[in-house]
Formats: sequence, structure tokens, C-alpha cells
Amino acid sequence: MTDTGANGEEGVAPAADDGTGDDISAADTGDDEAAATGSDADGEGLTYADAGVDIDASEAATAALVGVVEGVAGDYAGLLDIGDRYLALATDGVGTKLLVAEALGDYSTVGIDCIAMNVNDLAAAGVRPVAFVDYLAVDEPDEGFAEQVGQGLRAGCEAAGIELVAGETAVMPEVVTGLDLAGTCAGLATDDDLFPGEAEGGDVLVGFPSSGIHSNGLTLARQATTRDHEYTDPFPVDEYGRPNCSRADDDETPRIGDVLLEPTRIYTDLIDPLRAADANAAAHVTGGGWTNLTRLGDYRYVVDDPFDADPVFDFVQAEGSVDDAEMHRTFNMGTGFVAALDAADADGVVKSTDGRVVGRVEAAEGERATVEIRGLALSDS
Repeated sequence: MTDTGANGEEGVAPAADDGTGDDISAADTGDDEAAATGSDADGEGLTYADAGVDIDASEAATAALVGVVEGVAGDYAGLLDIGDRYLALATDGVGTKLLVAEALGDYSTVGIDCIAMNVNDLAAAGVRPVAFVDYLAVDEPDEGFAEQVGQGLRAGCEAAGIELVAGETAVMPEVVTGLDLAGTCAGLATDDDLFPGEAEGGDVLVGFPSSGIHSNGLTLARQATTRDHEYTDPFPVDEYGRPNCSRADDDETPRIGDVLLEPTRIYTDLIDPLRAADANAAAHVTGGGWTNLTRLGDYRYVVDDPFDADPVFDFVQAEGSVDDAEMHRTFNMGTGFVAALDAADADGVVKSTDGRVVGRVEAAEGERATVEIRGLALSDS
């Protein structure tokens, strides 16, 4: 639910959370069918940077912004001490997944992604989200897509157990081409509610499956999948297997665009079982892929039993000739949320959720945290 001011142009878009996703306006993404540039022009595999999103440059820009702002606290969520508890805030957007929705003329689920990307960050801090405000920027108002966006926002709020309390619709034809959708989520937590935020040596890693690509890395996924296909083409089930796609009936082959638009899973249902198990830390596997685990402290994260990657990832990798390391630095690859907790408490979490033990935390072998998964060794730089 959004409110438009008198001129509709005084809204300010929320800043990106950590700069590792592709939360940029649709106007900045260029031609959806454009071939990759850079190294791919020489026959090498497509990378996220080739597709237009340089994670290192994005993180450096975010660091520059944060560096001149005092009082920034928290990792996935900004925390403000208000006496007997903390007010937590997170802001994020849908990113270039909006271009897939535009191509199919269906914005009915992108609001779920907007909610999910925010509440999942709060959940990773141990914070229960309570309220959300959205920011919709458009080049011209359109009741049709605005209603569809609202449907998704409502569904996302219901799934997350939060209230949509306000918002802003900004009409900015000289700034935005198409639309951009972002929002800010507020949550509350006592000091005891918050996860400590750092894993401990000997912890186990409990992972939880993703629903698909979620809402990061879409700039790379879009360019890879549209090299030789259209979004309206049927997904090549015979070659890759059937992907998760709630937008298609079981007896029909989903379109490629429908698979890419599968809504981001909402993980707020994990807050209570993880609090009860005294989880030490958690990671929302979003922008930056599996390197998000390095936020949990300078350890060696050995992931030896991750969830299988959905067929959509195999499709993206094959179509873009993307190497394994780039895939795991960009996407969740089947596991969307990971918690670090004492081994003695893991069984209760596994039994009460759809999670499973996917790995363990060991002492770091060098000065930097590393994530070992599927024969790869990843770090945050």
C-alpha cells in the first residue's frame, strides 16, 4: 500500500544494504537481450561483472557511504538501542527481477520478493520483523501493475506475519524508466533475542533450502538465459529436470520467465526455533552467494552436504558458461539460509524445521575466513 505525495516526487529510494546484490533501477540494466561484454567477448564464461554488476566495486561504494555516516551498527540489520530493546531496520529491493516481470507483464509476485529480502535479513540477526514500508518509483503511474505489486506485498506481509503500514509512490519520468520497487522493514528484539552474531569453532551449520534463484544475481541470470532463449520459452525440462515453479501447474511445463520469477522464500518461521536453540549466528545467502558465511567470523566453513541446486541454476550456468566459483559467489545454489549453532542443539532445529546439517565450523587455516563447498574454497575478497 503506497501513498503518493502532492507532486509524487519527494520520495527517496532506500540505500542498498550491502551492495552485493543487483538492486539497481531497471533503467540502469540496459538491453535485456544484450550479449555480455568483457571477458566473455573472448570466449570465456560469463561473470557477474561482465553482466554489469561488479560486486567488489559495489561493496567499495557502499563502504564509502557508510564510512561518513556515524552510528551504523549491525550487519544484516541496523540496530538502535531504544532502552529495553532494539529497533532494527533493514532496507532492500527487488532488483532486476523486475525486468523479467516486465517481459511477462506479470508483477503479481515481485512484492513477495521485496518483503522477503528485507525480513530475511532481520531474521538473520535474530530480530522479529513487525512492520514494512514500501517505495515504488515509476516513470508514469499505472493502476494495473500497481495493483499487482500490491497483491505481492500483501501476500508477502501475510507470510512474514508483519504489517504494511505506509509507503511512497514516486513518479519520476526523468529518473526512472519503468519502475523500481524497494522497501524498509522494522523489527524489535531484546538483547537476549539477538543472535550473538559470530559462530564458534565446533559449531555445526544447519541449512535451509531455497525456493529458487530468489532475488539476487538476476542481472547475470537474465543475460545468461536470454542468449538463446526468450522468457516465454518453455523451460528445458528434458535436459535439466523440472525446476521449482509455483506459477505453473504440475502437469504443465513452466516458462523460463516463470522459473526466474519464483518468489524468494521467507524465513521468518525460523526465528523461534533458532532462538530456542541459542543459535550463535545466521546468514541469509543472498548477494555474494556463499561468501555470506564469512560474515559469521574468521573461521573455515566446511559445507559438505548442501541442498541440491535447483535445475534453474544448472540452466543458468550452462547457458552463460559460468564457472562453478562464480555461481557460488553469486547465487544461493539451493540453500538460502544457514545458521551456526552448537552440535547438541542442532537436532531439535532439524526436527522442527525443514533444515538439515550441511556442514561445520572449524578454525581458520589462514588470516581470512573461507567457505569450502563442492570442491571450491571461497573468501569474501
